[in-house]
Amino acid sequence: MRAAVVTTFGGPGNLHLAEIPAPRPAAGEVLVRIRAAGILPFDTGLRAGHMPPAMTPGYPEHPVVPGNEFAGTVAEAGAGVTAFAPGDDVLGFTTTGAYAEYIAVPAGNLAAKPAGMPWDVAAALSGNGQGAHMALRQLGVGPGDVLVVHAAAGGLGTIAVQLARHFGAAKVIGTASEANHDYLRSLGATPVTYGPGLVDRIRAAAPEGVDAALDAAGPEALHASVELVEDRKRIVTMISDAEARELGLPEWSGVRTGERLAELADLWTQGAFTLHIRAAYPLAEAADAHRAIETGHGRGKLVLTVGEDA
Repeated sequence: MRAAVVTTFGGPGNLHLAEIPAPRPAAGEVLVRIRAAGILPFDTGLRAGHMPPAMTPGYPEHPVVPGNEFAGTVAEAGAGVTAFAPGDDVLGFTTTGAYAEYIAVPAGNLAAKPAGMPWDVAAALSGNGQGAHMALRQLGVGPGDVLVVHAAAGGLGTIAVQLARHFGAAKVIGTASEANHDYLRSLGATPVTYGPGLVDRIRAAAPEGVDAALDAAGPEALHASVELVEDRKRIVTMISDAEARELGLPEWSGVRTGERLAELADLWTQGAFTLHIRAAYPLAEAADAHRAIETGHGRGKLVLTVGEDA
């Protein structure tokens, strides 16, 4: 099968197309013919060699195939699998391996793809969608809350903004560059610009105070959150773990599951949130997709199209 692989860790150019053996499903697993795969910062860290050995099994004898989220059609169900059958359209998650034409994963990593959900949206839903869902549940966001979402125009931020409103938040403040302010307003957020004076601008946008904060931007945003939110248990960062420990903040927690993914798919069907696809790249151009995501700019998600009908 074709796959985008890494044989030597490094920059985006180290990610290239190759022919590798297709997997077979073990007992309890499902073989999926991938139609599209989402791209996450996790994948770029894996490609660069920033992950522990457990994330790169078999390296260097076997190439590393990045890819954390995907959507496709069941090709084969392993022994004992009853929830899925060949021909079923699914979306799912993994740790590695999704930048390929086929992947074998435990049946519990999958959910049925809604008939009306485009392949690119299905492929891009799991990582940021489940991350946003877990973070909001950990923060206890609910009716009447005022929430700040840092990096609100990104893949995780856009879902978090919309889900927070769906869960009853009274106001969502979204930090982003000015170019994305109209976009955030369309999602139901009050936009605030990054940079010096951030705390004062957020306080002006939320004179009633801030109840919780979700950081997907970095240390500056996390320090601002500590100034704004009285209860430190209601501050979560998705990327600044070291700073969170120094500030005495709780670690982000949660587990991705097929059930959570199915709930997100149902929420999407209900219209609780939309998922903006910034760009789609063919599998052979995975390196260009990594270059794009590493700029740190842009709204929404990047995906790889794998199957011909994706």
